[in-house]
Amino acid sequence: MVERERRLIKAFVGLADTLVDDYDVADLLHTMVEQCVDLLDVAAAGLTLSDERGNLLVLASSTEQARLLELFQLDTDEGPCVDCVTTGVPVLVADIAAEAHRWPRFAEEAARDGFASVHALPLRLRKQTIGALNLFGHTAGELSGDDLDVGQALADTATVGILQERAIRRAETLSEQLQTALNSRVIIEQAKGVLSAQGDIGMDDAFQVLRGYSRGNRLRLSEVARALVERELDPAVALAFTTATRPSR
Repeated sequence: MVERERRLIKAFVGLADTLVDDYDVADLLHTMVEQCVDLLDVAAAGLTLSDERGNLLVLASSTEQARLLELFQLDTDEGPCVDCVTTGVPVLVADIAAEAHRWPRFAEEAARDGFASVHALPLRLRKQTIGALNLFGHTAGELSGDDLDVGQALADTATVGILQERAIRRAETLSEQLQTALNSRVIIEQAKGVLSAQGDIGMDDAFQVLRGYSRGNRLRLSEVARALVERELDPAVALAFTTATRPSR
């Protein structure tokens, strides 16, 4: 318990420090979903947001499987994530198979991907819901009350991060902030594909290469992604850099 409390404190202090700096919202939210997996009893986490037209899009995910399952929900307009954003309240599903009558296509796809439970928590700005944090489990079971409280706190932090990006220097509307983040996500996915093809690696490993290169060179994640997509940065350079700087075990 003491170790978990230390990790909780470290996570929230890190997020607070990030929010007062000139931060990269895409990297912040990827860090947050990874912290969900580290701090909570879940196998994967993902985050979806509404754009200015009310369309839901996947912004961050801890694994490729979670990302694809979230995309499936959005494509079919069916699943706990969609219901969470629509209602603005948590949708807690301890056993997806037992609730298959509610979301038959989602339940089938989740089982195929190895997920047995999901807890969707709203990203809320007062009475407006702008997205959802989705926590996936490989086994059926409810999250503890403490885990749900921490998950909601992280979801609230994500909302603040999205809405306050560069707000000190210039006023931006909610739709502009969200669209910037969502546009960055599209470029990041394209860059992952470039690295995956060039390095013959999985999409999760490709993202780690992308992040490692951006952090190692003090560049924004979206800037490096755009450079890769536009061929201003050779994928082989990014792959070699990450390999060279990976700590030995």
